[in-house]
Amino acid sequence: MSERQVPTIYPETRFYWDGAKAGKLLLQSCTACDKAYFPPRPFCPACGSRDVEVIEASGKGTLYSYIINQLPAPGYEPPFTVAVVMLEEGVKMVSNILDCPPDPEALILDMPLEVTFEQRGEIAVPQFKPAGGAQ
Repeated sequence: MSERQVPTIYPETRFYWDGAKAGKLLLQSCTACDKAYFPPRPFCPACGSRDVEVIEASGKGTLYSYIINQLPAPGYEPPFTVAVVMLEEGVKMVSNILDCPPDPEALILDMPLEVTFEQRGEIAVPQFKPAGGAQ
């Protein structure tokens, strides 16, 4: 199996990757309309304000949607799960689900999830797993 890809870090995303390396899931939040958002960008996607701040997310969420990928992908052995996770902060993130079989019997919508960080060289990538290790 080939190695998993390492993301490209841009100046506007550096805070996110530095946070992940420190074991923190960081988001941005608009101080004008009080909405958190992802992916990182210099303006609020809801209201357009550039008055944004970085916040630490709880790292807790629920399984909103998923697919079980059956096709090969660099660094992934099929089948594997690609999921949309709804964070407690109201933000959706696309991620992989780790420590859970890629099986509809195990992947229950709205199941509680928690962030975990997968090391890829010098980079840590936020991923999710069942909360409390439950499957």
